[in-house]
Amino acid sequence: MATNESSGPANVDISQINVGQGEGYDKKCIFCKVANNEMGTELLHVDEEVSCFRDIKPGAPHHYLVVPTRHVGNCKSLSKEHVSLVEKMVEIGMEILQKNSVLDLSDVRFGFHWPPFCSVSHLHLHVLAPASQMGFMSRLFYRPNSYWFVTADQLIQQLNSKGETN
Repeated sequence: MATNESSGPANVDISQINVGQGEGYDKKCIFCKVANNEMGTELLHVDEEVSCFRDIKPGAPHHYLVVPTRHVGNCKSLSKEHVSLVEKMVEIGMEILQKNSVLDLSDVRFGFHWPPFCSVSHLHLHVLAPASQMGFMSRLFYRPNSYWFVTADQLIQQLNSKGETN
């Protein structure tokens, strides 16, 4: 796994990971472009499966997005075979928080917006901390058990309850 040990940008040769314009890449998708280092966005983590960067409209002092490096649709399009990907996204989110000195993991929020409440149709995990410092609007936008936001644990549980894919 190619990761960065500091909170600075990932020190990774992106050319070894870059999906490019072939399979798993949507040229109209902003997160495909970010994950492939085409936008100049600081990547805090990048490997063959996922990339992480700061949210441009942070809802908490620490607000990161973890996205699959290859294009994957929104959480409603996932199947049971995607559980390991979602778990990896959560794992990387935890690592990024710890690298940025967020040690109270009981005061964090990990989740996904549920369609049609997604601004970008590329799977992305919101990692927010500390949740106790989120403002009123952020508490609303990232509210667990709402019609528009599902926690990572809820999504994993839902995916595990689906039948095997064909």
